[in-house]
Amino acid sequence: MNRVLASMVTAALAFALQAAELPYDEHANAAADLRRALVAAQSNRSDVLLVFGANWCPDCRELDKALNGSSRALIAGRFQVVKIDVGRFDKNLDVANQYGNPIQKGIPAVVVLSADNQIVYSSKAGELANARRMGQTGIYDFLSSHVAAAN
Repeated sequence: MNRVLASMVTAALAFALQAAELPYDEHANAAADLRRALVAAQSNRSDVLLVFGANWCPDCRELDKALNGSSRALIAGRFQVVKIDVGRFDKNLDVANQYGNPIQKGIPAVVVLSADNQIVYSSKAGELANARRMGQTGIYDFLSSHVAAAN
C-alpha cells in the first residue's frame, strides 16, 4: 500500500513539475498582459513581442526554449515579451485577430508591436510552425533577420 501511495505522489509531483515548465499560462488574461507590456514598452522605449502558441504544441515549446536560450540576448532589453495561449485555436482569438490573425497558418506565431501598438512585423505564413526542424540556430537566424531587424 505504501508503494502505491509513494508511486502516486511521485507521479503527481512529476506532473506538477512538468506543468510548471510549460511556456504558456493557460489562465492568463492575454489582453491585460498586453496592456501592461505596452505601458512598459512606452516607459522603456522598447517594442513588444507577442508570441502566440500553446503548451500542447512541440514547435511552440521549441521556440520558447530558444527564446530562453540561444536567442535570449537578442530579445532581452529590446522587447517586452507576452506569451499568448491560443489553446486549440479556441482561446484569445480576439487578440490574434486584432493583429491580423498571425496564427491562421500555424503556431507558434510572433508579432512585433511598437510601443504605440502598431504592427512592426508579423509572421503570417506559419514561418515558425516548424521550429523543431529549425533548431536553435535556425530560430536565432529567423528572429535576428525578421524580429530584431524590425526593432
